Amino acid sequence: MHRESADTVPQGPNQPCPSSTKSHVATTLLPAARQSLSQHAAGTDPPAERTGQRQNRGMRTRLGCLSHKSDSYNDFTAILPDKPNRALKRLSTEEATRWADSFDVLLSHKYGLAAFRAFLKTEFSEENLEFWLACEDFKKTRSAAKLASKAQRIFEEFIDVQAPREVNIDFQTRELTRRNMQEPSLSCFDQAQGKVHSLMEKDSYPRFLRSKIYTDLLSQTQRRLS
Repeated sequence: MHRESADTVPQGPNQPCPSSTKSHVATTLLPAARQSLSQHAAGTDPPAERTGQRQNRGMRTRLGCLSHKSDSYNDFTAILPDKPNRALKRLSTEEATRWADSFDVLLSHKYGLAAFRAFLKTEFSEENLEFWLACEDFKKTRSAAKLASKAQRIFEEFIDVQAPREVNIDFQTRELTRRNMQEPSLSCFDQAQGKVHSLMEKDSYPRFLRSKIYTDLLSQTQRRLS
């Protein structure tokens, strides 16, 4: 019987490819196959990797949108303690201008406090103001029975490591405050509150005075008078 040569080109659609074609395909596919195998060996699946990259890009986009959160007059009016129109009628240009005299003047004014809180929200740092306010309220505590529980609640919310609204204080201040929790007193948060006040005064307050929230508010009060 006649035996076909190994180099004979097979016929028919279901026959294997010629050896020359096999060589070409192997030459083309081997690098890709090696890359795929190396990726799988390293625990990296290309489709999964591409999905992860898309998710990362999506997350970066969302974070980018958040970082460009509105900083405007509307952010202030949205959280005014009174109805916006009524509040603006009560707020004079002179009062709003005095907020620039000092940080404490700003904090002592009801609408100044609201405007500053709105600004801090645009910077995602409102926990600093909330902690300062919680300390101010804590120092008014007159019930010895409530003192320890209120102190613990403030510590767990703002001071403790990985607290839900952890404020930016140094390690020494955090540990001092932790020791103060052993025997809570009205002054147990004084150092931490002072640090946060100083941080806001030196860092956030100057930016607030340059913000659209403040400059737009001044414009609104001046426009009302004209």
